[in-house]
Amino acid sequence: MGNSLDWLNKLAAIVILLTLCLSFGCQQQGRDAITHGELNALNERILQIWNQGNLDLVDQVYAAQVVRYDAGWPHPIRGLDALKNHFQFYRSAFPDIDMIIQETIMEGDKIVWHWTLTGTNTGPMGEAPATGREVRLSGISIGRMVDGKVAEMGDFYNQASLLLQLGFTFTPPQGE
Repeated sequence: MGNSLDWLNKLAAIVILLTLCLSFGCQQQGRDAITHGELNALNERILQIWNQGNLDLVDQVYAAQVVRYDAGWPHPIRGLDALKNHFQFYRSAFPDIDMIIQETIMEGDKIVWHWTLTGTNTGPMGEAPATGREVRLSGISIGRMVDGKVAEMGDFYNQASLLLQLGFTFTPPQGE
């Protein structure tokens, strides 16, 4: 009787483990995942980069080989120096940028940020002169973490809305 009871206990333990794995996932938290406390600290640093222009934090937040895709940028931004230039471009065009992170969703090594950004265009944007207009823009960013830093990120927002708020107009293509 003792052997069958041991067998039933082992079977029950296996069933419980399988149920837990199916309910909560069998994946262990990888080294690329971060804790919620680390996520809060990461969000604070990101806001300091955008809102205060603290480019010294870029090295703490982003991996050395970071690749960032921006809906309003013609090509990927690769590496820390290029990323610092990217932030500086926006901070120069909108010195009063105020970004708010509305929501953050984290799953494993992936993070999604829903953000809102406001600012006044008092500096040139490339060859376009400053318009003096205020903008309000919402979007999402999707990032992938490696060793506690953002290694890849995509920023998605309505570029047409931004341009319209700045006073740009669109000319439809001429038919034949």
